[in-house]
Amino acid sequence: MKHIHRQVLQYVRSGAKVALATVIRSAGSTPQKPGSSALFGRQGLLAGTVGGGMLEGRVKSIAVNALDSGLSGQYDFNLDSSQGEEGALCGGEATVLIDADPGAFLKPFEDLERTIAGRSEGILVTMFQDGDDGEKTIRRYWIPEGDSNQLPPDIDPGLRDAMKEYLREGIARDFLEITLPPDEARHKWYVFFEKIRPLPGLIIAGAGHVGRALAHLGSLLDFEVTVVDDRKEYASRENIPDADHLVVRDVGQAMRELPIGDDTYVVIVNRSHNHDAEALKSCIGSGAAYVGMIGSRHKVASLRTLFLKEGWATADQWETIHTPIGIDIGSKTVQEIAVSIAAQLVKERNRKNEANEA
Repeated sequence: MKHIHRQVLQYVRSGAKVALATVIRSAGSTPQKPGSSALFGRQGLLAGTVGGGMLEGRVKSIAVNALDSGLSGQYDFNLDSSQGEEGALCGGEATVLIDADPGAFLKPFEDLERTIAGRSEGILVTMFQDGDDGEKTIRRYWIPEGDSNQLPPDIDPGLRDAMKEYLREGIARDFLEITLPPDEARHKWYVFFEKIRPLPGLIIAGAGHVGRALAHLGSLLDFEVTVVDDRKEYASRENIPDADHLVVRDVGQAMRELPIGDDTYVVIVNRSHNHDAEALKSCIGSGAAYVGMIGSRHKVASLRTLFLKEGWATADQWETIHTPIGIDIGSKTVQEIAVSIAAQLVKERNRKNEANEA
């Protein structure tokens, strides 16, 4: 899912009042797991999801009311399918934390935004206090790359020690909860550690019909999409509204300057043979997670001969390029070609994730 905390910033900066809902616990079969978040405004859901259906409807009602009351809280939901057809979600249970004013945490969200923009990860620490006297308080902190030395100075010593211990051990899961003993005022603190990483990058060289359709699908599939083209009328917000970044520059030069790492997926769908060659030169041997190039068999064979002759690639390096590009679904239209490429991207991303988890 697109980083919803960055979307919080966008809405708050525009002056909108929003509430942030996050699944913090779940049991049984639930539509979303801990860490899943949704952003609500007075008109309803703005971004993300906590599960859809009846659960999201109930969360929305509480979140919209929280915008007026200013009261945050955690709420338990029973998703028992015996509630009838309308409530037949999955038969589990979920607890959702609703923050009535996430705009109060601009600094940690801005720190998060800077870290992610720099292609690094970190941990968002959310603390929720639930006292017997009804007092409910939320605090948030951003810790770049899990560095316990960056804990803010205003954290109570007991909390600091507990957080340092968890950060020192490392978080095996993307979302983790600890409960601290009640303090002298009988306030209980729930602490949530949420690991947030940059989205995998999708660089599309070529802003034509296929590039535009693929940018849309890539955004839906949770890639951070960059589109490169030397024609400003093509690499424009009007033509490609779904791209996170638009680069209007010579394709070869741009591809040499863009950071390409092991979480970068490159798709080359340029309009000409020369543009393809220039884009491809920068990708071979770069360590990219995926490099794919569109083209006829004749074009691909011609480029292979050129690259091997000029020493721009070895035979083994050429074999790592996905060309013909996409999964064979008998594509005919531009949209079908984009779907076949997007499916291959997801397949390769999942394969890489499974290998990393093994």
